[in-house]
Amino acid sequence: MEYSPIVHSLHVVPSSHVKNKLFVLCIMLSLWVYMIYCCVGYCSTVPNLTYGSVNRHENHAEVDNQESSLGASRDLLNNENELDSRGDDWDEIRGEAKALDDNAMSSFLNESESKKLPQAIIIGVKKGGTRALLEFLRLHPDIRAVGAEPHFFDRNYDKGLEWYRELMPKSSDGQLTMEKTPSYYVTKEVPARIYAMSKDTKLIVVVRDPVTRAISDYTQTRSKKPDIPSFESLTLKNTSAGLIDTTWSAVQIGMYAKHLERWLQYFPMEQLLFVSGERLITDPAGEMARVQDFLGLKRVVTEKHFHFNPTKGFPCLKRPEGNSKPHCLGKTKGRTHPNIDPEVVQKLRDFYKPFNFRFYQMTGHDFGWD
Repeated sequence: MEYSPIVHSLHVVPSSHVKNKLFVLCIMLSLWVYMIYCCVGYCSTVPNLTYGSVNRHENHAEVDNQESSLGASRDLLNNENELDSRGDDWDEIRGEAKALDDNAMSSFLNESESKKLPQAIIIGVKKGGTRALLEFLRLHPDIRAVGAEPHFFDRNYDKGLEWYRELMPKSSDGQLTMEKTPSYYVTKEVPARIYAMSKDTKLIVVVRDPVTRAISDYTQTRSKKPDIPSFESLTLKNTSAGLIDTTWSAVQIGMYAKHLERWLQYFPMEQLLFVSGERLITDPAGEMARVQDFLGLKRVVTEKHFHFNPTKGFPCLKRPEGNSKPHCLGKTKGRTHPNIDPEVVQKLRDFYKPFNFRFYQMTGHDFGWD
């Protein structure tokens, strides 16, 4: 048979055409498989990213807790470090509580959440029990609170409200945003600044026997600076005259009535709640009921959340369900208060007596410190 170019071309062309079609089909199929793979892979990573973010937050809190636990004390109220800005051991509890796990997850998935300026602020006082109160409140599903002390109205006011807002956690319309900075109560400029932000802000002050508070304040300072003068020498201007040195901040903070007068120039008494630091220890559920009522919240945090630890001498938090071990604010037994000259203690009590009486009158509540 003779070779025919025409017949040869008839066989080659169809074969080449089929190969091209198969090649294009393979490419398209590969692209579709790749797109499906990407979509499935993306969806499967969304929860993992959320969980990882929460874990990073918890791990960060644990590191902070290791630092702050160096200043933990024998009692609940003495666990407030002046530089304390984290949730300490309570972040661990919040990570375990189911309701708060749901809140953490929803903060990533709920597009309706946003950062808001706080509607309520714990404004004082140092060594009164503000950290304990904040962490009790953070158990409530309708409260979103920043763990760090922003110090916006006393130290960072020049940074502006938008800077302040960015520090707040995201919250939904039904949730309350809060923060706590104990130094606000005694800083002259703060009442006017908070009023300028919102005249409807609810203010909470945790107060404690001013004498015990001053000793606790001194104990904390001495743990950082062991070479400071004695409590007695700092309290008295001179030993012979026996006059109290009101320029010392540890003494000055306990003059609650004097500071309250400044706040009442901007806010009515109805917008301030004074929480007993002592009752936060002896009856945390009762005091928490007052706080939740004041904030307009349901009484979610109740006696079932607390377990009194006789060794530590203060209440610890527990999960309402199950038999999990209660968690306490401090991991160490804490500092023991130094022995103070009884005469100096009595002089200090006599000094505070008129301030306490005036404070009882202004607040309509006898705290029983005298």
